[in-house]
Order: sequence, then C-alpha cells, then structure tokens
Amino acid sequence: MADNEVLSSVKNRELVEKRRNQMIKGAITLFKEKGFHRTTTREIAKESGFSIGTLYEYIRKKEDVLFLVCDSIYEQVHERLEAKIDLQQPSIENLTNVIRSYFELMDEMQEEVVIMYQEVKSLKKDTKEYVLQKERDMVGMLERVIVTCIPTEISKKDAELIANNVFIQGQMWGFRRWMLQKQFTLEEYIDRQIHYVMQSLSIEK
Repeated sequence: MADNEVLSSVKNRELVEKRRNQMIKGAITLFKEKGFHRTTTREIAKESGFSIGTLYEYIRKKEDVLFLVCDSIYEQVHERLEAKIDLQQPSIENLTNVIRSYFELMDEMQEEVVIMYQEVKSLKKDTKEYVLQKERDMVGMLERVIVTCIPTEISKKDAELIANNVFIQGQMWGFRRWMLQKQFTLEEYIDRQIHYVMQSLSIEK
C-alpha cells in the first residue's frame, strides 16, 4: 500500500495534499485526546475544518486517516535524513549531523510519534506491514550512513544493531521527554547519546 492507493475522488493533487495535511493535523489532535477508536470521522472532519462529505472525497474509511498520519511521519524522517546525508564525502561529522538532525526531528514530532506507536496496532495486516517496512527503511538509512562514514570496517550485524539503537534513542526522547527534561536539555541529551554511539563504534573486540 502506498499513499496514492488511499483513494480520492478529487483529481487535483495539490488540493488532495492540502486537505490530507489538514486531516493529519486534525486527527493527531483528536487521537491524542481520545485515541483512534473513540474518534469519529465526523470529529476528524470538524477538527480539520471541513464537512464530513468533504472528508470522504479524500479517504474511504477512518483507517485511511491513521495510515496517512503514520506515512507522513516516516516521510518527514526520510526527508530530514536525506537532506543531511552526504555519502559522496563521508565523515564522522556527517554521521553526527545525521544523528543530531534525527533526534531534533523526534523532539519536534513527539506527539505524532507517540500516537503512531499507540495506534498502529489498529491498522489492518497489510497496512501495518507497510508502516513497519517504512521503519525498517529508516533504520536502513542510518545503517548505510554508519557503514559509509566511519573510518574502520564494521560488520553488517553491528551496523544494524547500532542503527536500531540510534533509532530508538531518538524516539525515547519523545516517549520519556517528560522525565529526561528534568536532567537534560535536548542539546545535552543529543550530545551524550552521540558520545555513546561514537564510543560503541570505536570498541574493538
């Protein structure tokens, strides 16, 4: 399943994107307050600023809105990482810039990420697999940056594990920011996590 498979009777792509972005913002607000199952499509339409009839011009069912929310999160992560990755001139600085940018995005998208993990279980099997594949793709991007940017050889298994660690550490700030902020600023948290990543990459066994 892909974004263009969420069917719309409207053919104007710019308008479809605009309306769906409104839906995503409205849905995130409601899902945070009430959860996916207790939120109605009528409430999503109202929060998005248009009628229930207009809503159904851009989606088929409520699950489509949740899918669009999840897909939007991963697209933003993908775009942010792509903008920072420079595999033509790989360096440790490039790697740390990618990690820093990812962590900052997780701070910006805290609510979206929390909602996604709370509600992704509500997606049907094939749609859920699509969303999980997006996550694997994001980890794969981090893995490629690690392998390319560090000066010493690293096994695929180790690179994959470290990439997963970075991925989760970024999300951890979103899930536990309420507690971590008592001890760290965002910058301090990022600096310490990057320090530990660099330590793990320099360990020889």
